[in-house]
Amino acid sequence: MVSQPGSSGGQDPVALIEIDLYGELMIAASSVDEERLSPDRIDEVLRVVPRGARGDTDRG
Repeated sequence: MVSQPGSSGGQDPVALIEIDLYGELMIAASSVDEERLSPDRIDEVLRVVPRGARGDTDRG
């Protein structure tokens, strides 16, 4: 990969996290018998926390 002129050439931490999560989804998808992962399974793999589960309050 070639760095853009003026860029630091360092690693992008957000991109690395996205790549890791994509890999986790690929592993999960390859281990199921169904054609697709269910939305609940995707949330589980991506470690999605339901709204309000962390003690957040919804203040309209």
